[in-house]
Amino acid sequence: MSITAWYMDDLPGDQRLPHKPDNCVTVSVEELNKLGVVSFEGLQGEDDARLAEIKTERGYNYTDQCTVHPDKLPDYENKIKSFFEEHIHLDEEIRYCMEGSGYFDVRDASDKWIRVHLHAGDMIVLPEGIMHRFTVDETNYIKAMR
Repeated sequence: MSITAWYMDDLPGDQRLPHKPDNCVTVSVEELNKLGVVSFEGLQGEDDARLAEIKTERGYNYTDQCTVHPDKLPDYENKIKSFFEEHIHLDEEIRYCMEGSGYFDVRDASDKWIRVHLHAGDMIVLPEGIMHRFTVDETNYIKAMR
C-alpha cells in the first residue's frame, strides 16, 4: 500500500478517525517533499536491503522498535493522547511502519494540518523543526522502528 496524505478537517472527535473533509484535498509526495518530509514505500522488514541503504545514506546507527496497541502499551489511552500533542524535534524524526498503520500529522507553511497515513512497509522522515504529532488509526495497532 502506498502513503496517502490530505488536508485534515478541524472538527473535534476521536484522533484515530481519518478526519477527511467532504471536499478533501489530497497532498502529493512531491508536496510533502517541499516541506522536507521524505517517504519510502515497500520496505520488507528490518533486514530489507533498501532499509540498510537508507540507514547508511542518512547516517542512522541506532534503532529500536515500539508497538502501540492496547495489549502492548501500558496506560494506552493516555499514551496515545500524549503522542498526539503537537511538538517539534531538533533532529529529524524517522518512523518505519513494520506492521499495522497510523497517522503522522504535519503542519504546512500556512499552519494547516496535513494527515499522512502510513501502512506496513512505509517509512517517513520528518525534518527537524517541523510541527507534528502521531496517532494510531482505527485499527489501534502499529509496530514501528525508529
